[in-house]
Amino acid sequence: MKRRKRGVPLFVWVSEEEYAAIQKRMEEAGTQNLSAYIRKIALNGYVLNVDLSPVRELVSLQRRCANNLNQVAIHANTYGVYPSEITALQKDYAELWGRVSEILEQLAAVTVL
Repeated sequence: MKRRKRGVPLFVWVSEEEYAAIQKRMEEAGTQNLSAYIRKIALNGYVLNVDLSPVRELVSLQRRCANNLNQVAIHANTYGVYPSEITALQKDYAELWGRVSEILEQLAAVTVL
């Protein structure tokens, strides 16, 4: 009788939904052997754990900039525009685009992995 190459069994319990998702990914990968697929993913795959706090900060900054712009538009339509308001908006947008660039660089670094 031939001996197995791999002598340690590994058992994993999954829900019906998880099993269906695994089957779908197996089909997408062109794999028919569940054991080979799970082994390949476990040994060569990776899990991304992304900290989204910079994105939340960016969304908050965008909201503040949009609110400021709306207030300036209302004020401009009613009373005219003050140069100090335009300068403040330019500063906010420069900060916003600086953060956008930083986050895009971080996301680009993740995709290189």
